[in-house]
Amino acid sequence: MGKTDELVGVVDRAAPVVTPTAPPARPSPVRPLLTLTAAAAVGITVLLLARAGVLDRPAVQAWRTVCLAITVQALPFLILGTVLSGAINAFVPTDLFTRVLPKRAALAVPVAGVAGAVLPGCECASVPVANSLIRRGVTPAAAFAFLLSAPAINPIVLTATAVAFPGNPAMVAARLVASLATAAVMGWLWLCFGKEKWLRPAVRHTGHQHGHSRWAEFRQGFQHDFLHAGGFLVLGAMAAATFNVAVPRTVLDTFSGSPWLSVLFLAGLAVLLAVCSEADAFVAASLTGFSPTARLAFMVVGPMVDLKLIALQAGTFGRAFAVRFSAATTVVAVAASALIGGALL
Repeated sequence: MGKTDELVGVVDRAAPVVTPTAPPARPSPVRPLLTLTAAAAVGITVLLLARAGVLDRPAVQAWRTVCLAITVQALPFLILGTVLSGAINAFVPTDLFTRVLPKRAALAVPVAGVAGAVLPGCECASVPVANSLIRRGVTPAAAFAFLLSAPAINPIVLTATAVAFPGNPAMVAARLVASLATAAVMGWLWLCFGKEKWLRPAVRHTGHQHGHSRWAEFRQGFQHDFLHAGGFLVLGAMAAATFNVAVPRTVLDTFSGSPWLSVLFLAGLAVLLAVCSEADAFVAASLTGFSPTARLAFMVVGPMVDLKLIALQAGTFGRAFAVRFSAATTVVAVAASALIGGALL
């Protein structure tokens, strides 16, 4: 019996271990079919409208001009922003903030807010980055200050704002100060009143994964951010063009004639349109019927609170956090826009 066991052991050591592998998954034909169907439907609709002469009407031509102008102006900044965001995700160490931020939470909040000015990224990327910072030991108050400031005051956004409002440096300064103030105030509010039970940290990786190609991660991050933000850019441009062309002037006068109603109206519009922060300045510049303070509120609220951000925050940190944080951020951002705009614009 002993010899039999030895022979079995020799055979086990000599025999190669064969691990059954599942056959490669075949791509589902449903999504390409839906894409082709949607593209065909859009093409047929455009051809029918062109044949009926609808596209030649002055209102449609004005809508097309505004939509195209907003998209073309904003696209270079969107590309540059997503390139830098992908590069930071792939090449910048994920523990950078834990080494740089002060140990005292009250001081870490403004430092994290200012750090958003040097680390560009869109608002979609800021949510998983904030989650990663919390999981790496950064106080949630500082992580949330960075979450709000990074998409609002980074160099790409401020440069786009300067291009969208030529000859108006006060608008750039007002956006910087109001956004930074909102981020810091929200961080301190969380430090004073926030509760850990509102958070449901999800395990999501950001940054370089060991053993993976950094260039492949950069390409995947850029592709995801650009396609995601680009879709919202086009939708936002279409919505802004529709708003400019279709909404009667009497309705606009009702809101634009009142300082407070105009601020609240454009703040709510920013939440609904969900335009990427690299492009929202061009949308705001096209809303010429509103006051500078109202357009400032559009640019301050949009990168911090919109429909897609609320969904991302709910999926990452939980619904209890998203509801409270979004509501408080909206109030603080509108107040900061009104105060800073009234002083500088």
